[in-house]
Formats: sequence, C-alpha cells, structure tokens
Amino acid sequence: MSFTEALRYLDSHINLEARAGYFEDLSLNSMEKLMELSGDPHTAFRTIHVTGTNGKGSTATMIARLLMAQGLRVGRYSSPHLSSITERIEIDGEAVSRELFADEVLSLAAVAELSDHPPSYFELLTATAYRIFAAEAVEVAVVEVGVLGRFDATNVINADVAVVTNIGTDHTDQVGDWRRNIATEKVGIAKAESTLVVGETDADLHDIFEGEGAASVLFADTDFALTADLPAVGGRLIDLRTPRGLYEEVYLSVHGSHQAANASIALTAVEEFFDSALPDDVIAEAFGELRLPGRVELVDKEPTVILDGAHNPEAAEALSLTLATAFSGLSPRVFVLAALEPRDPAAFIDEAGIGPGDYVVATPVNSPRSISPERIAEAATDAGATAETASETEGAVERARILAGDEGMVIVTGSLYVVGEARDI
Repeated sequence: MSFTEALRYLDSHINLEARAGYFEDLSLNSMEKLMELSGDPHTAFRTIHVTGTNGKGSTATMIARLLMAQGLRVGRYSSPHLSSITERIEIDGEAVSRELFADEVLSLAAVAELSDHPPSYFELLTATAYRIFAAEAVEVAVVEVGVLGRFDATNVINADVAVVTNIGTDHTDQVGDWRRNIATEKVGIAKAESTLVVGETDADLHDIFEGEGAASVLFADTDFALTADLPAVGGRLIDLRTPRGLYEEVYLSVHGSHQAANASIALTAVEEFFDSALPDDVIAEAFGELRLPGRVELVDKEPTVILDGAHNPEAAEALSLTLATAFSGLSPRVFVLAALEPRDPAAFIDEAGIGPGDYVVATPVNSPRSISPERIAEAATDAGATAETASETEGAVERARILAGDEGMVIVTGSLYVVGEARDI
C-alpha cells in the first residue's frame, strides 16, 4: 500500500473529526477489538495521557521533550496535524516516515476486516500509532486525546499519569451544568493506577477529579504552581513550584503566559512519572530549545508573521494577551482569520481583542465545516475592524502582508487548518 492508498483507505471510514461537536453511540468497543486483534500493542509501553480544552498539544509536546531530555525513547500521538498526517505520530520528536505509516495502515486494514465493529477514521489512526509505538520499541508514549476523554479512542490505555489541562467551552452547548459535565468526561482518562495532574483551577470542579478514583490527584495553584512569569527575549522567564522542588529563572523558548502555565503542568506530570525531581539541566534543555509549530509561531519578519492555532474564545483571549505583551510595538495588525462550525466567529473576535485600527482578511479553509468568509468579515466589521474576504489562504496571506507593510504584523489564526495552510505557504 502506498502512502496515497493509505490515506484513501482511512478516508473511506467515517471521520468524526469532520463532525466535531456531534457525538453519538459513544463506546470503546470498536477500539478495544482492534487492539485485541492487533495483539494489544497499547500495553507494550508506558503512557502519559493528556486531555483538556486548550493547551493539551503544547503540554504534550513539553512532556515529550522532558522525557527525551532524560534519555528515553518517546512516542507522541497528537491531533489534528498542520501539514501531513504523519505529524500525528512522532518518535523522538520526528514524524514517522510515509513508508512506515503506509505499511502499518496496510497491516491494520487486514486486521480491521476481522472485527465485528466497523472502526472510524480516528480509531484506525490511533490504532496505527499504538502499533507503530510497539513495533518501534518506544519506552513511553505521550498520547493526546482527540475529543473529551472517557470514550475517546485513545482511552484504551492505562496511563501512568493522566493530565487535564483545563475545562473550556469546546464541544458543549453551554446549557445547564456544562462545566461539570465536560469535566466528568475528561477525567475519564484517569485510571486506578494513574496519578492525575489537573491544571484546571476552578475549585468547584475538584470533587469531580477527586471522585474518579485515581491513585493520587495534584491540583494547580495548590500542589504545583507557576510562581513567577516574565517576558524574555524569544520567550518567558519563569519560576515553577512542584511537589518535588522549586525551579527558578527557567527559560521557556515560546511566547505566552498560557504556555508558562502549561510548562508547570508538564513538569509536574513528568516528575510524577519518574517519581522524582528532574535535574536542572534536563529542564533547561527541554524548555530552552522548545518549538511549538502553529502556537504563537514567528515565521517571518518585515512584516512580522505569526501563526497561532487559537480556535475558541479561551484560546483567543490567550492570544490577545500574548500579542499585547510580546508584540506590542507592531502596527498595523492584520488578522488572517478562518473558523469552523459550530464556533462563533463574533465571540472569537471579541476575545481576541480585534477592533478599531485592526484589519481582518477572512478566508475559507479546506473543510466541510468551514464558516464563510463573508460571515467572518461581517463579525469583524461589527467589532469595528476593517474587513475584507479572500477566496483562499494563499491570497489572504499575500493581501495581509501588503496591508501590514514592513512595520506591521500579520496574525494567521482561528483554525489549525488555516494555520497549516499558511505554514506551508
């Protein structure tokens, strides 16, 4: 099977990612059967499992880098991807080859035919990752949840450490006690043997996390904390407190105070995995050489071009704060903005601080859930920004660069799809 044939095979199965926000018949039966028929590859390595509304990708990357700096062979499974599907399956920081990916999908296709439970696209992809990690003898896999947690295909593993970064508005109608409902689903990745590390600071949800039955639970601002966070050249200078020590003046080579908070979660999770503190040089290596593609990523100058995959109001608020603190001297600001259903572009624009003096170039993305550029532009105009539309991302980026001039700033955001397209450009 060629790489193209592997993609065609996956695309022939139902893709719940393309229908985000709509869930039915939730069950792990199909995934459990795939694992059984594959010889239970998910039991061949230790795991750290990460969920949360925002920050789970960044936190998972930080965890993987800390583990690698300790000399372990590390797998990382994430979603979605920016450019190539192989980015979702990494070993020691490198995406697996197309050849390995295609070979494993071919082998899995034969196994899947034996199952009485037709697998979904994401189940097949997750099974492919677990089979590759087992075949390539990774020592620990950092696994990012696709959606929620309890019934996510990734949740056939028994995590050594389970992480919940936060609870936000994605994949909810915000009706009734929705925060508790979302927390109840996300905490389902914690097992009886797991240490649960919780970045969510709402104390009203603590009983949900404590009630899942994990071996132990650690809470942000109580058991671990970010105690200092200052902007620095190219990133942040932070102090971290964990149950196992205090780490001062740690350089974190990414922008945004939200990333500093993610770093405190990641460090705590890895210390719990090892059941010990980490050496200062390990932390310095992992955090000082960190790269997070598509997360406040600076990719060009004159004009400054920043890519950020913020896609909901909470992430938009974090982006707004980062732009105000790390890039405050650049003007005008031109946003290349796309969005996917069922999200509200007006809410995103409000939290991102887009308004008078800003420009918006609205564009569609290659997804059946893409919101029309006209709807995005209307919301931007209502917020006081100057808005126009483009027919595709490349034209939107070219137009934004012209509007920004050498002294301005282009921010591509609203969806990881548009960020991926812009990053390729």
